[in-house]
Amino acid sequence: MRFLLDERHLSASSVRVAIMGIRFFYTQTLRRPWPNVPLPKRTKTLPEVLSREEVARLLASTTNVRQRALLMTTYGGGLRVSEVVRLQVSDIDAGRGMLRVEQGKGRKDRYTLLGPRLVAELRRYWQLYRPTPPWLFPRQSKPAPMPIETAQRMYYAAKERAGITKAGGIHALRHAFTTHLLEGGADLATLQRLLGHESVTTTMHYVHLAQHQLTAHGSPLESLPDVEAVG
Repeated sequence: MRFLLDERHLSASSVRVAIMGIRFFYTQTLRRPWPNVPLPKRTKTLPEVLSREEVARLLASTTNVRQRALLMTTYGGGLRVSEVVRLQVSDIDAGRGMLRVEQGKGRKDRYTLLGPRLVAELRRYWQLYRPTPPWLFPRQSKPAPMPIETAQRMYYAAKERAGITKAGGIHALRHAFTTHLLEGGADLATLQRLLGHESVTTTMHYVHLAQHQLTAHGSPLESLPDVEAVG
């Protein structure tokens, strides 16, 4: 393991894959006992969060109403890509301002936000495209949900046109939704319900991404009395 990390300079994730492959070979192919070789810890990195200005640029860089509606819905409801492509027309509750997410991750239904701006965009999309029920964003060739890969391509194309260089795919819109709500004062319990997290611990990870949470109190250096420069 040290050779892979220090000499080959592989990442911890790559080393884990290599070790698990060797372990499978020993235990399943050779039928030999496997020594207790510890796996390197995964490197924990924070995703790059799109700013509000970047989200606005991204949406403005779409080339048609269908793309714009899909990306607006992803951001406006904080949806996973697997959830947005499987939305049904009946999931839109404009009267209550809610969007129903059926059988999301963990096979649980939940409701998330559906603001007036998104309602107006979806109505415009409906008038122009008349999507084949029950799907809100069906395939163009047959009555089935849009493939996840198609939604990803829409995002990457708009991101490139917008000149956004931050890493990540369409899931970045869900990160942005959560971080922007947190910066706006939303509490963790509400965010947990909107996101469909099993545990609030998962939701708490977003605290590290919220700028106002990190800078609200300022650095303790700012509270020190003035001192004269030396020399």
